[in-house]
Amino acid sequence: MSETRTRLALLSPHRVEAGDADALSAAITAACADGDVAAVILRLAPADERSLVNLVKRLAPTAQEAGAAVVVACANFDGDLVSVSARGGADGIHLDKPREGDLRGLRERLADGRILGAGGHEQKHAAMEAGEAGVDYVMFGGLYADGMAPDPETVLDRAGWWTEIFETPCIAVAHAADQVGPLLATGAEFLGLESPLWIGQDADVATIQVQVAAAAETAP
Repeated sequence: MSETRTRLALLSPHRVEAGDADALSAAITAACADGDVAAVILRLAPADERSLVNLVKRLAPTAQEAGAAVVVACANFDGDLVSVSARGGADGIHLDKPREGDLRGLRERLADGRILGAGGHEQKHAAMEAGEAGVDYVMFGGLYADGMAPDPETVLDRAGWWTEIFETPCIAVAHAADQVGPLLATGAEFLGLESPLWIGQDADVATIQVQVAAAAETAP
């Protein structure tokens, strides 16, 4: 029997604030109970550093106690995200659409085993530059902060291209249930789940986990 190759990565809603912490923590617990969750990407709303550290401290243990790594993202944050992650007890940071040179500098600061991930790669060369900078994963897909989504076919194409050629792991993100099967077929190391797939009345992580296991059984 084949081992399940793909694990789940949960993407929080954008702009998580302190008032969201209790409900989000409960959702993380439920999702981790129903699926093989490798990581949770917390997408926080910008705030002062102390507030962000305290928010990460509230959320990180929930995922970590279930065996999932916690990666912190905070778009438009002007402070030190590495410090927020470390002081909050998270396992690393995630950047979308990093500027030139950002990832190499962060890789040097996160050289002690902490995670550096990057996403928002609409062009192939941007993903390759991230890989060359030493990220621990590249991510394709995921809802934008305004609720819009990248073209699913483009995400599918990028994930298949990456997993076929490169050794750096890939997170291929689904924001709708019908995207799960095709993304699993790419052989991506991680299936990213946008929040509608694991939070709220339409969440069904257990069924997605069944699909993951089935894909592993039929993989070459």
